[in-house]
Parts: sequence; structure tokens; C-alpha cells
Amino acid sequence: RFLPSEFGVEEDRLSFLPPFEACLEKKRKIKRAVEASGIPYTYVSANCFGTYFLSYLLRPHEQHEDVTIYASGEARAPFTYEEDIANYTIRVANDPRTCNKIVIYKMQKNILSQIELISLWEKKTGKYFKKVHVPEEELVKLTETLPFPDNVRASVLHGLFVKGDLVNYELGENDLDASSLYPDYKYTTVDQLLDVFLVDPPKPALATF
Repeated sequence: RFLPSEFGVEEDRLSFLPPFEACLEKKRKIKRAVEASGIPYTYVSANCFGTYFLSYLLRPHEQHEDVTIYASGEARAPFTYEEDIANYTIRVANDPRTCNKIVIYKMQKNILSQIELISLWEKKTGKYFKKVHVPEEELVKLTETLPFPDNVRASVLHGLFVKGDLVNYELGENDLDASSLYPDYKYTTVDQLLDVFLVDPPKPALATF
């Protein structure tokens, strides 16, 4: 069974701005080839890696007075703690129910907007951050002018935190929800993960996607 070592978004139902869309189109071609070959498969869609994206948005590893908000900050996105992604995926890889299925990690308690996330962080830290909004048109312009891979990163931010693409579709007949599939597993909530950030903030990281 083919289980690709890539745990991003479910590209068949999403459309991003050109830099990231080009990456997704390559993934679609591989998926279609696998399906046409008859090789059993399981695709995993983990959505936003929790530690990475929360750290990117909140910058808990540094002293700062401001926080960046993309567009209105009201679009919501699903975050999944990396250790939970690993634990769920081990189960998925050994579960015959997931054969020829797409398993999506979209836990309800972990679907938050930037505004909700920042508010939660302010309550935990006791600090109030100045909100600096990046207009949508500015982010779109960055996807057109920045060199690779920075233009891809801007495209990802636009799709996730301006359009809210990751929560704008319903599960289909070929989809499985990880939290429903394994109700006994207690995943880490964003609230719990931010408690960890308070005492042991992650080191800064920047993905090239």
C-alpha cells in the first residue's frame, strides 16, 4: 500500500494562488498515476502542523509587541500537533479501513481563526499585542513578486488565513475523519499546546513547502 510521506492539504478540493498551486498540481499527477495503476493507497491530510504554524503566527520564541494578521484574521484553519500527526499516522498505516481512502486530520477543538488564536495567547501571556494587518491585495502581490520559495509561502498564507480554504469543504464518501476513526485517542488541543509554548517555546523554523 502506498502511503506518501507528505502530510499537507487535500489538494483535489483546493485551489491556491499560482506558486503553491504549481506544487499541488504535481501531487495531483502522482495521485492519479497511483490510482490508475491499481496500487492500494492511503492519503493523509494533516492540514496545518500545529507547532510550526502557531509558532510562525505568534512568535513565542522572541520578545515583541506586535503580531501580524493576514487580511481580517477571521478565516479559520485546522491545526494539528506534530506528535498527534505521527501517532494518528501509525494507526492509519496499520488500519485496513483506511485502504484506498483519504484520512483527514481536522479536530473540531483545533479549528481557530487568527483572531481567536491571538486572543487565547494574550490571555495566557497576560500581554496585549498590537495587531498589524496585511491586506489581501498585498499578500497576493507578494506571490507575484517574491522569488521562490518565498512566493510559495505567501501563497500558502493566503489560502489558509485569508480564504480559509482548509475548512471550506465537507468530507466526501472516500474520506475518513481521524478523530472519529480513533475516538479513544486524546489529541492535543491548541489550548494545551499553547501552555507548552509558555514554558518551552519552539525554536523558529521556516518551511520551504
